[in-house]
Amino acid sequence: MLSRRDAVALLGAGAGSALAPSFGWAQEPRAIFDHGLVIERARQLAQTPYQEPRAELPKALDDLSFDAYRDIRFKPDKAFFAKGRSDFRMQLFHLGFLYKTPVVVNLVREGVPAPIPYDASLFDFGQTKLAGRLPIDFGFAGFRLHYPLNKPTVMDELGVFLGASYFRVLGAGQHYGISARGIAIGTGETEPEEFPIFREFWIEEPGPSAAEIVVHALLDGPSLSGAYRMVITPGDETTVAVGCTLFPRVDIPKLGVAPLTSMFFYGENDRRQYRGFRPEVHDSDGLLVHSQNDEWVWRPLVNPDAVKKTAFPDPAVRGYGVLQRDRLFEHYQDLEVRYDLRPSYWIDPQGDWGSGRVELVEIPTDNETFDNIVAYWTPNAQPKAGSLLRYSYVIRSLKLSERLTPKARAIHTFVTEPQASGGSGPGSLSARRFVIDFAGGELDYWLDDPKRVVTETAASSGKINAAYVVPNPEINGFRLFLDHEIEQPNTEAVLRAVLKVGDRTLTESWTFPWTRKE
Repeated sequence: MLSRRDAVALLGAGAGSALAPSFGWAQEPRAIFDHGLVIERARQLAQTPYQEPRAELPKALDDLSFDAYRDIRFKPDKAFFAKGRSDFRMQLFHLGFLYKTPVVVNLVREGVPAPIPYDASLFDFGQTKLAGRLPIDFGFAGFRLHYPLNKPTVMDELGVFLGASYFRVLGAGQHYGISARGIAIGTGETEPEEFPIFREFWIEEPGPSAAEIVVHALLDGPSLSGAYRMVITPGDETTVAVGCTLFPRVDIPKLGVAPLTSMFFYGENDRRQYRGFRPEVHDSDGLLVHSQNDEWVWRPLVNPDAVKKTAFPDPAVRGYGVLQRDRLFEHYQDLEVRYDLRPSYWIDPQGDWGSGRVELVEIPTDNETFDNIVAYWTPNAQPKAGSLLRYSYVIRSLKLSERLTPKARAIHTFVTEPQASGGSGPGSLSARRFVIDFAGGELDYWLDDPKRVVTETAASSGKINAAYVVPNPEINGFRLFLDHEIEQPNTEAVLRAVLKVGDRTLTESWTFPWTRKE
C-alpha cells in the first residue's frame, strides 16, 4: 500500500535525464488531438517492455523533507485557464519528496495538444534553493484543479492527480479523505502490490461557460497499459465519468477495476486502537454494495489484526462505494482534519462489466497516516496478455449518502460482551453482543406498531443465542441486539441481519465478521 496521509495533507494547504520515450506525437503540438490517439499510445506501450519514467533530480529535490516540499508552491497568478476564460484553474506540482516519477502534462486548446514545458518561474521555492537550471522536459509530479465550489468568488480545490494513478475530487463542503485510483493490481495478495502510474495527461481547456473539464491519461505499469478519459463535473456531488481501455502485457491474476482507497483507524465498532481525546478516527466507516437482485449490503469497516479480504460475488453488480456515513462532529472531535466532512465515493458501473465480485481489503495499521482500506471490482475471468478490456463507470463524491438506497440504513454498529445492556452470563472470549441501529426508509412509520418489526439473522459459523428488536425513537428507527457465540478458538464467523415486516424487507443487509481468539 502507498502511504500518503502526511504527503497529501499539504494539498489543501495551498499550496537530469529526459523523460522516457513518448513515441513522438505528444511532442508535435500541431497534431489534432483525439482520445483514440491515447488508446493507440497505450496499445503501442503494451507491445514493448515496461520502462519506468525517470528524472535525475538535483540533490536539493531528491532529499526534500515533507515540510520543505510543502514550501514549493505553484504561483497562483500563473494558473492555467486565465481569469475570464473559464471558471476552472489548473496548477502543477513540482517533482521532489515522495513524488520522483516525472509525468508529462499537455494542454489541449482548440483540438491541438502541446506539452507544458518545465519552467522554474512557475513556482515559489520558499527556502529550497536549486543550483543550476532544469531542462524544459524535466516534467512535473502532477496537477490540481480549482473551481468555485462553495462561493462564486472563491476558487476552491476541486481535484488532485498526484502519485501513481491516485486522484481525488471534492464536492461542495467536503474535505479530502478517500482517494480513487486508475487501477489496482494484486491488492492484498501474497506478492507485492503493483502500482501503475499515470505517465502522461492531456487536459482539454474548458470554455468560458464550461460546466465540466475533461482529462485524458496514459496509464502504464509492468503488467499493463491503458488509456483513460475522465469528465469531471463539479457540484454538490462532484462526478467523474471514467472510460478506460486496458492492454495487459501479461496474464493478471488479480485486477481491481474502479478501486477506492481509504483509511479506518478506529471507530464505534472497533476501539482497540483508541487513544487520546478523539472518539473515532477514520475517513470512511463502511462498504455499501448494491447487487443485481436489488439487495443493499452494508459492511462496517474494521482495522484487522492481519490482512483481511472479503468478497461480494455478483453476476452484475449495480454499484458499490466506500462511505463515511457518520457525519456528527462530536463523534470525531477533530477541528483540524474534520473527519465528519470527508466524502463518500460511490461507483456506478456503466454497461456490462461481466461476471465478477466486489472485494474489500482491510490492512492492519497502528496510525492514521496509512491508507489501509481498498475496495474494487474484479472480474471472474483472469485478464490475459494481449487482450483488450474496456470499462466505464461514474464516481460520485457524496457528502450525504442517504439518497443512494430507499431502504433503512445501519447507522451504528457497537460490539461488546453479552452481559452488557442487560445480557446475562459472565464475560467470555467466545461470545459477543452486536448492537445495530437502523434508521431511515419507512422505519418511522412502524414506530406506531413496533411489534410487527422482526429480524432475520444468519451466521456462517457458531450460534446465535439471541436476536431481538426494540424501537429507538432517538433516531426514528429501531435497534437490533444480536448475541453470538463461537465455540472453537481462532474461528471466524460472518453475521448477517435485516429487519422485516412479514415478507417485506425494510432495511439493507447488515453484515459483519468477528473472530474468536484463544
